[in-house]
Amino acid sequence: MREPLLEFRDVVLPGRGTQVSLAVLPHRAVSIVGAEASGVDAMPDYALALRRPATGQVVVYGEDVGSLSPRAALAFRRRVGYLPAGDALLQNLSLRDNVALPLRYGSNMTDREIQGRLQVILALLRIADVADARPAEANEEQRRRTALCRALVFDPQLLILADPFDGLTTRAAAELYEIARGGETGEGARRTVFMTGQFVPERIEQRIEVRYRLAGGTLEQVH
Repeated sequence: MREPLLEFRDVVLPGRGTQVSLAVLPHRAVSIVGAEASGVDAMPDYALALRRPATGQVVVYGEDVGSLSPRAALAFRRRVGYLPAGDALLQNLSLRDNVALPLRYGSNMTDREIQGRLQVILALLRIADVADARPAEANEEQRRRTALCRALVFDPQLLILADPFDGLTTRAAAELYEIARGGETGEGARRTVFMTGQFVPERIEQRIEVRYRLAGGTLEQVH
């Protein structure tokens, strides 16, 4: 059996105090849907070592991320793609520079290499023509595309999405989901995606291998 990339081991969520245990296997998409008060919004923070659960363990790439030092946590986060709720873009930078930021400060790439990577990823998300705009000058879909660009800029094995479909049409949401999963290889392997939120469009639900619903203090798998 393949080892999970991400595990929640008896983690107690804030709010109702729901205890959750689940494993995210490689090349799978896993979604958890829950109301705002359910505590589901804490799960991406726990997975990225941005917060520590009061009880339980979160294991990513085989390592208990709650025990990481601040320096080790920073290095670890470069290995995980993260699309936060909203977009968390820096308003004083262009869309292009928002995407370039992790490359400039989290890699040893030359400026030429960075520009080459930007050209590819901006074209993939179809925002190259607005890349010099600032976030306030872009519409909501363009900002979400930019935030996904930034999450994918290191081509991570694991991608964590928080409320990824807010403010998007079903068509745009479906397109961004497929880009997030990445192209299918000859072996059928795709990027591992873990997403949380208050809803998932039906068109996308059908493409998610493992689905959970968090309601009434209980985590249930949806079949």
